[in-house]
Amino acid sequence: MRTIVYADGGCDPNPGPGGWGVVIRAEDGTVELCGGERATTNNRMELTAAISALEYFAPGSAIEMRCDSQYVVKSATEWMRGWKARGWRTATGPVKNIDLMQRLDAAASARDVRWTWVRGHTGEVGNERADRLAAQGRREALSGVSRPAPSAESPMPAAADAAAPQPPAPVQAPPPRTTQVPVALSLGLDISLAAKRLGITPQAFVEDAIRLSLDLGPEGVARARAGLRTAKAG
Repeated sequence: MRTIVYADGGCDPNPGPGGWGVVIRAEDGTVELCGGERATTNNRMELTAAISALEYFAPGSAIEMRCDSQYVVKSATEWMRGWKARGWRTATGPVKNIDLMQRLDAAASARDVRWTWVRGHTGEVGNERADRLAAQGRREALSGVSRPAPSAESPMPAAADAAAPQPPAPVQAPPPRTTQVPVALSLGLDISLAAKRLGITPQAFVEDAIRLSLDLGPEGVARARAGLRTAKAG
């Protein structure tokens, strides 16, 4: 049985500060990992997310990697073999992000991986959560918080090795700090209905709404509301 894993990464602006997030649906519960860098790119964070997820598991583990990055999925399933045959070169020069590509190749080759591309921001819970963890990793990188990624030195044991002595399990990332915000009952119902229509949890809906408001700023929110009133009046 394959363990379902979601991996996502991003950068804002690109290039600039970025983060990566991983959600592992293990048999004994969900494991969440995240991290980030102050100066990076979208593609490097997407690759780092996938690598960190794979290296969490022991060699031989059966995994289904779900990523919304076609760059990662196609690199692993279509392009990697040709690059290696040409000495890690493309038709136009050296493979970009070669350090991470080689690490991805080594991690995937040592494990039984099924790669699945998923469309991002369409309500798939694991993907949405990985995206929020990536945003958390970016914020932590900007604030100077250091969160080392798990490595192959301390992987999750493979099922086939359950009877054998196992290395220590990697430390699970602590849950994000949260603040409770009271919401009127009528508004809470509207949030639940809106989240249900989008196929996401109410918490995810509220987090996305808050993040959008912060990105827009007071003036942007005011303009959006004015535009909405104009549209309704018309």
